[in-house]
Amino acid sequence: MKYYILYNGGKIYYSDAGEGEPVILVHGYLETSEIWSGFGKKLAAKYRVISIDLPGHGLSKVYDENHTMEFMAGAVRGLLDSLNIRKTFLIGHSMGGYVVLAFLELFPELLKGYCLFHSHPFADSPETFEKREKDIKIIRSGKKYLIIPANIPTMFATGNYNKFREAIQRSKDIASTIRDECLIAVLNGMLNRPSRQSVMEKGKVPCLWILGKNDCYISWEAVPKRVNLPGNAKVVLLENSGHMGFVEEEDLSVKIVEDFIAQIN
Repeated sequence: MKYYILYNGGKIYYSDAGEGEPVILVHGYLETSEIWSGFGKKLAAKYRVISIDLPGHGLSKVYDENHTMEFMAGAVRGLLDSLNIRKTFLIGHSMGGYVVLAFLELFPELLKGYCLFHSHPFADSPETFEKREKDIKIIRSGKKYLIIPANIPTMFATGNYNKFREAIQRSKDIASTIRDECLIAVLNGMLNRPSRQSVMEKGKVPCLWILGKNDCYISWEAVPKRVNLPGNAKVVLLENSGHMGFVEEEDLSVKIVEDFIAQIN
């Protein structure tokens, strides 16, 4: 069941399941809160799990041509305020990790800890910046259908294509529901975002950083070496995952998150 809050003159939708300590799930690019369904259901056996549809995604309002990471972090803050949640654990997948890091910079007092799931704290590389601009042009030309098959399969490890054929199709179906204006807004937000490496390195709250050994977007070997991780950060490598570890290694991912939350409590 979906609920909504009022935020900046529009509605932000979310799901809410389970009881206990709140955990907020923040989806990535080409995703909605539906992407978390299996992982979130299992996590809800121990926690109150809230999955947000970021502005423009699902039924949530598209606000502008540029949904900055700070603006979307503000929507997460608005959700916490509406639900009277004083402190939470945030999990962000890919773009959702950028939103979580913006939240960390703006509202660290509201976090017990956070998890970057196949994400990183850096600004876009020139190559990624160029690709996002190209994608914006494709979407503006009315050819969003070209973006989805080019992006979704590569989010899974090559060796998992057959095993997760249904999950890949489901991800494509979810992506196809996202409005063109929303995709343009978040692409603009991502390509204009600053590095938050220093925010991460300050270690104001505990961090769990989950990477995939077969992730074609984020190098598990090179990327962590660029960050001077604080003592309260933990890096975990999923051996059999690409960019979708919470699907490709669902049970293990749930256990990793549960163990980390128990550790910081």
